[in-house]
Amino acid sequence: MEIPSPSARLYLKPEHDRPVRRHHPWIFSGALGRLEGLVEDGGLVEVFTFEGEWLARGYLNRRSQILVRLLTWDPQEAIDTSFWRQRLERAARARQALRLEERATAYRLVFAESDGLPGLIVDRYNDFLVLQSLTLGIERWKPLLVRLLQEQFQPRGIYERSDVEVREKEGMPPRCGLLVGEAPPDRLIISEHGLRFYVDLLRGHKTGFYLDQRENRHRAAAYLNGAEEVLNAFSYTGAFAVYALAAGARQVVNVDTSGEALQLALENIRLNGFDPGRVENVEGDAFQVLRRFAAAGRRFDAVILDPPKFAYAQAHLNRAARGYKDINLQALRLIRPGGLLITFSCSGLVSPELFQKIVFAAAEDAGREVQILEKLSQAPDHPIRLSFPESEYLKGLICRVW
Repeated sequence: MEIPSPSARLYLKPEHDRPVRRHHPWIFSGALGRLEGLVEDGGLVEVFTFEGEWLARGYLNRRSQILVRLLTWDPQEAIDTSFWRQRLERAARARQALRLEERATAYRLVFAESDGLPGLIVDRYNDFLVLQSLTLGIERWKPLLVRLLQEQFQPRGIYERSDVEVREKEGMPPRCGLLVGEAPPDRLIISEHGLRFYVDLLRGHKTGFYLDQRENRHRAAAYLNGAEEVLNAFSYTGAFAVYALAAGARQVVNVDTSGEALQLALENIRLNGFDPGRVENVEGDAFQVLRRFAAAGRRFDAVILDPPKFAYAQAHLNRAARGYKDINLQALRLIRPGGLLITFSCSGLVSPELFQKIVFAAAEDAGREVQILEKLSQAPDHPIRLSFPESEYLKGLICRVW
């Protein structure tokens, strides 16, 4: 059943229309002038300037700080079955143009606002799709979207992993489970760049795997040939470790808080034909482990830092910056002269410029000279929408340390 066309009209406060005109897809609650007409949360609204000029159309949620997520700036474009079908088809064509199947069996098909589908994430893992419904507006359209995904991609099954904190801000509980078709196995094997990995779609991080780091793993590996020992902090299931060994590194140390993830990392090592004796797994907090290594005089030819998101809101930014500085400082103290620091931040609130300043401050405190060899970002199946800078969340640096 389709949601009716919007009858509610949302008027912005004076001089709050510029972001909308520039096609930023969010309207925050502070921009609301007045709302006319009846509309339930998750329903569609027409957006006008204070003076009454039509601007855009989107869906509303009074419970969220992001009051409206915009879907179209075309007054003739109705939000109906045809709209959602065309947006999904456009996203699919964009991925086909990337020729992802030549190097990976798992990749992102729909990246929310960047694909004009705010609140919707869809990842492909072999013949299965994993869906995340992040907003109340998408939740209302979810039955239709599942049907359209079936028609477009004909997967063996579509599994939902909407177990993310952002749903709480939208007034929704987490939700996981099979939506349609066949349930995925407890583990399936995906491949990327000729390497294979076990993935747990039901319980793994994000939708099962860090697909956004695929090209960064490949780029980082190009620098690791001949490395005697590589430290892979926040290792999760060891994808960077597999790439390092494949590139020619002799030994890798994985550090993670999850013993279960470290065990799966060893299985990924075996899956790719490497001797698990070349890997040391250390279960523990990376901040503490790196300090312990420094105190013991351990040194590495390369340190990889891929920490979880530190900043979830603007109020967390200063604390997050301190965390990133601290972990990079500890890593810099462990790297042999001429070695590598491969470091990342996935906090969208930490800009690439700020992240570079944080690493510089850590280098200054560590007394190390650092050269940036490459700047990294998220894989191209996670496109950055130019009018939506928030979609650029992953940034990384490959550095030479002296």
